[in-house]
Amino acid sequence: MRPGPTNSLIDVAGLRVGHAHRVGGGYRTGTTVVLAPAEGAVAGVDVRGAAPGTRETELLDPRNLVERVHAVVLSGGSSFGLGAACGVMDRLADAGAGYPVAAGAVPIVPAAVIFDLGRGGAFRATPDAELGTAAYDAACAPSPDTVASDPLPGLSRAPGMPDAGTSFSQGTAPAAVSGSVGAGTGAVAGGLAGGVGTASVVLPDGTTVAALAVVNPAGSVLDPRDASLAGVRYGLPGEFDHLQPPDAREAEAWRPEKAPAFNTTIGVTATDLTLTKAQCGKLAAVAHDGLARAIRPAHTMTDGDTIFGLATCARPVPDHDAFQDVLAVAADVFSRAVAHAVLAATGREGAPAYLDVFPSALRRRP
Repeated sequence: MRPGPTNSLIDVAGLRVGHAHRVGGGYRTGTTVVLAPAEGAVAGVDVRGAAPGTRETELLDPRNLVERVHAVVLSGGSSFGLGAACGVMDRLADAGAGYPVAAGAVPIVPAAVIFDLGRGGAFRATPDAELGTAAYDAACAPSPDTVASDPLPGLSRAPGMPDAGTSFSQGTAPAAVSGSVGAGTGAVAGGLAGGVGTASVVLPDGTTVAALAVVNPAGSVLDPRDASLAGVRYGLPGEFDHLQPPDAREAEAWRPEKAPAFNTTIGVTATDLTLTKAQCGKLAAVAHDGLARAIRPAHTMTDGDTIFGLATCARPVPDHDAFQDVLAVAADVFSRAVAHAVLAATGREGAPAYLDVFPSALRRRP
């Protein structure tokens, strides 16, 4: 097996990812949008945390009507951040995308949020519909290599609101779509800086499976034996060869600040196969196994761990054995995404970067 061309979620053809964030003026938060192809993607969901903040997840139950979603929103801001999905829904409606009804179409936009309230200084400085709009526009940006620190044209701001930093991520390498961006801007991972991470794998038959994780857990992302990143052990050949277990003295000296009261890791796992809603739910469920391998403990009473499963249906329906293979790698790809999130995150006061705390873990530059 090998990673896809960018080792990221957009290796599943038809998916696009956009980030928008605000930092400063009381803000440290953001929103990430995963856009489906024009016809939508079959979707399922699995919620394991005891404190989830979600929207439209009940609709993804296989017993319910709608088969496909048009976007998935991942956001900071706790329940306040669910408002970012409204901006995405408006953009999709303007484009004519949605579930057809008598008078038009209704875009289906499930969402999940992490708890990052107050991490920029102001408790109510949270993502809103305008930030969702910015993330949507970032995902649709024509240039695959653009990174902008100014708000997108037409994005209005209330007086005193800082600029929205946006990262255009379609078609870029993982370094451009990972770290302290989008929904992961204010993330903390067991005392370390958390963020957005992504990874992919291409199976021998050409099937692609990929994941994007927003890593903000109450638990630790470290292997308790040697303080290496727990998700690294599931890497593909060569993926994490630039890392090694850190010096024991660094591990002994690490004393994380007391964990925030509320947390949550959320994400998307996807494939280009044709799956049912039930199979997409199973895809999301096994991705939680990868979450639990990379984060310890997971699914606690103060986490709202939620993962969406998407199928773009560009490839045929898998037989039993082929679907088994997809499930097996889905767990590993999510673990790898968690590791990439922590490695790419930018340290700050109260939440240092992993390699700032464990500099000896870097064997060489990747």
